[in-house]
Amino acid sequence: MCAIQAGQRGRSVLVLEKANKAGKKILISGGGRCNFTNLYTEPDAYLSHNTHFCKSALSRYTQWDFIALLEKHGLSWTEKTLGQLFCDQKAGAIVELLLDECREANVKIQLNCDISAIEKAEEFTVKSSLGDFSSESLVVATGGPSIPKMGATDFSQQVAEQFSLKTFPFTPGLVPFIFPEAELVSFFREISGTAVDVRMECNNVSFKEAILFTHRGLSGPAALQISSYWQLGDEVSVNLLPDIDTEEWLKEQQSERPKAELKTLLSQVLPKRLAIKLCELFFENKPMAQYNSKELGAIAMTLSDWRLKPSGTEGMRTAEVALGGVNCDELSSKTLEAKHVNGLYFIGESIDVTGHLGGYNFQWAWASGWCAGQYV
Repeated sequence: MCAIQAGQRGRSVLVLEKANKAGKKILISGGGRCNFTNLYTEPDAYLSHNTHFCKSALSRYTQWDFIALLEKHGLSWTEKTLGQLFCDQKAGAIVELLLDECREANVKIQLNCDISAIEKAEEFTVKSSLGDFSSESLVVATGGPSIPKMGATDFSQQVAEQFSLKTFPFTPGLVPFIFPEAELVSFFREISGTAVDVRMECNNVSFKEAILFTHRGLSGPAALQISSYWQLGDEVSVNLLPDIDTEEWLKEQQSERPKAELKTLLSQVLPKRLAIKLCELFFENKPMAQYNSKELGAIAMTLSDWRLKPSGTEGMRTAEVALGGVNCDELSSKTLEAKHVNGLYFIGESIDVTGHLGGYNFQWAWASGWCAGQYV
């Protein structure tokens, strides 16, 4: 996106790409369908030590601008849950769209290029496996280290630190939780593959989406979202019945169906395997008429505020993004240029701006790239 904008301004642009194919992370996104933006993109969907930094770029290149670019190329999209937009022609079409725009703007892309060093005198000199390249401006768009099997590294942080820019350490975001082995054996593995819509909360932030029980712990959209706000040692709260007053519902069931067992009733509002397992571990299963009000209150509390304590996350191996990156205070929010290093720019996930799940990180990539491309 940055190269396209700079090329359209008549700049001579070369993209040095380590991978053997352009846009590899785009190609795997959204299960290959590419969740390319979100209809409800707003600054409060982003985490950063400087919460104001992202506002400028997001307001100047919006979700509607990228949608217009898709439509210009004859592509269509479908809205899924919570404003998530997916390309009907799949991720490959998004990559081809960007490559077409690059060709129109006379942008050159050099694949299979490993960078060994960057130097700066009058100009920047990039030393690589394909020779040395010099330029007035240098844009670092290498993202963070999540999903290293795709070739992702902390290269952007290394460059920032070389030029004395402050950074925040990269940590995994949008990543599944793992739990102690004893809990995996007694609970998670027996219901692995079960999904349920919940409200999940941690550190005063909550998301109402699905969780997925796995053989390693908890995944699914709500768990991934909360992981970006979670710190080691924190508990997470899960409301298994977020759309009802659980205690009132239990009292109604007791009145209307006194002979029905708890696990039978829970199986009608929760996946059956989960309902049965909850009764095994936490509740004495018996006909509803046999519970007193204190017992019903305790059951309601567990169902609506189930406390879980992850032992960690799956880490960068499966994290969809990395929190952290170049300190926003080191950069101009208007141009994305380093304040104290003329001609050096950072865009996308290399900066300490991380979006929620659902197309927000792509929109930050498009917006930050577009803005830097106006000035580079």
